[in-house]
Amino acid sequence: MKVWQIQSFGIDQLVFADVPKPRPGRGQVLVKVHAVSLNYRDLLMVRGQYNPKMALPRIPCSDGAGEVVEVGEGVDTVTVGQRVAGIFMQHWLGGPPTAESSRGALGGDVDGMLAEYVVLHQSGVVSVPEHLSFVEAATLPCAGVTAWNAVVNASQVKPGDVVLIQGTGGVSIFALQFAKMAGAVVIGISSSDEKLQRARTMGLDAGLNYRRSPGWAKWVLQETNNRGADLIVEVGGAGTFNQSLQAVRFGGTVAQIGVLSQSEQPLPIPLILHRQIRIQGIYVGSKSHFDAMNRAIVASRMQPVVDQIYTFDRAREALKCMETGSHFGKIVVRVLA
Repeated sequence: MKVWQIQSFGIDQLVFADVPKPRPGRGQVLVKVHAVSLNYRDLLMVRGQYNPKMALPRIPCSDGAGEVVEVGEGVDTVTVGQRVAGIFMQHWLGGPPTAESSRGALGGDVDGMLAEYVVLHQSGVVSVPEHLSFVEAATLPCAGVTAWNAVVNASQVKPGDVVLIQGTGGVSIFALQFAKMAGAVVIGISSSDEKLQRARTMGLDAGLNYRRSPGWAKWVLQETNNRGADLIVEVGGAGTFNQSLQAVRFGGTVAQIGVLSQSEQPLPIPLILHRQIRIQGIYVGSKSHFDAMNRAIVASRMQPVVDQIYTFDRAREALKCMETGSHFGKIVVRVLA
């Protein structure tokens, strides 16, 4: 079978390799992969910036969906023909995160999904909503669950709350969809007027181009009558974190997700204390979170936003597209033609 492998770091160093087709062992299932979606983490992995000490070779990408074509001995929760996606952390099935459950992340700790076939434990897959295509379902494991965890678990967003999204990448667009599902007011910042307008067609209530107006925290306060946002979906990292602290309400939540930018500004500890801000690190979520999200997606008939689709042999080009930051929503590699 064909797989993409990181044998040395760099997008152009990715190798399109032939390897033996795996067979499922006890408790395992063989999944014929139909589609794989990309996350910023995957780009960092390939470039060697996420874990320079990662054992190589490694098949990248955490997110994929496909069909179970064979099951191993003792498999009793998954059947041949079932449409599934792999869960991001293969050992985090439910409950609070632990050091043990945080191991086994696909495309990093273990081989990922950018392959024609993958073997996963039966507990490491979930059924995907029937109304979604494989391309759409492939977007769910990392970006979808991360946004769900931030909106529903970290902040428990309710009708009338104000949620701020940063940019229009996969996590931010999922957060927009889930927050609107919860009845929230959603405002957002982007460097593109065109992307903000597209987000408005999905329910974004107000948007600001931060290239023209870099002091966006003041804008958030203006939009909220000086109250601040209930939840900041913080994907920017250190470069946006200080403004997020200024833009969140007293007692509000900053869901810290991304590492897209850097800053030399000191961390304003007094501001965090005085405003009693809750900072919640979000590193995807558990299988239980995934299942709960899927139930909401089914009930609402929500559909993920896929911006670009690449064929399997063009995976390098897909990663270079992500590198430009030009996408809206998700980039997907279609493995099965």
